[in-house]
Amino acid sequence: MILVPYHLDERLHGLEADLPGLPDRTVTAELPDGDIWARLAALYDRAADAVADDVAAGHRPVVVSGDCTTSLATVTGLQRAGVEPGVVWFDAHGDVQTLETTTSGYIGGMPLRILVGYRPELIADRLGLRAVPEERAVLVDARDLDPAEAEYLAGARLMRYDIEELQAPDGPFLVHVDLDVVDPSEVPGVLFPVDGGPTGPALVAAVARLVATGRVVALDVACTWRPDGGDARRRSLVTALTKCL
Repeated sequence: MILVPYHLDERLHGLEADLPGLPDRTVTAELPDGDIWARLAALYDRAADAVADDVAAGHRPVVVSGDCTTSLATVTGLQRAGVEPGVVWFDAHGDVQTLETTTSGYIGGMPLRILVGYRPELIADRLGLRAVPEERAVLVDARDLDPAEAEYLAGARLMRYDIEELQAPDGPFLVHVDLDVVDPSEVPGVLFPVDGGPTGPALVAAVARLVATGRVVALDVACTWRPDGGDARRRSLVTALTKCL
């Protein structure tokens, strides 16, 4: 398990309380002055190296962080290790916003769009991150979409599924899970709760089915809540997910 205890460029203290045990490696960095993209690039370069090292050692990395943008580091690390992964993205949100369409300015709403090639000069070029082809990206159970996201997805080759009908992309792939995909009654304290969603056991079962294909190369878990000393329900869910791999 690789822990990247950040929400964007904010260092989180206490995220460990929601983990099933101590991480094998914790990635931190002295972040430079400058814009958010330069700061994230400095952190994600180190996290990507940790992922690449793990793959080189014959492991399938489990990366745990406080937001979805850390997936940029996970995919970069897999590519540095010679793997060109597709992505299965479990999230209550689309995460396909852009700087041009966002009404909030929140960068955490953009990582899937960046992964499939949006404006590589922002951060992908700095990391050496190559775009994931849209047809190898799958969005699962996204139920809170802004109009601009819905418009993009209507014309994109990126596939969308409910959790019950999920199909994996071709080739090796990363499983990314934002735990706000689960019904918020089961995952307290998330930053952006969305009513509805699958149960925790249904999510774990879906991830297990994906792992059973033999093509999952890493698991990326975004604990998108404010660290508050830990919660047994959240810890149980994170534990169950990490055991899938």
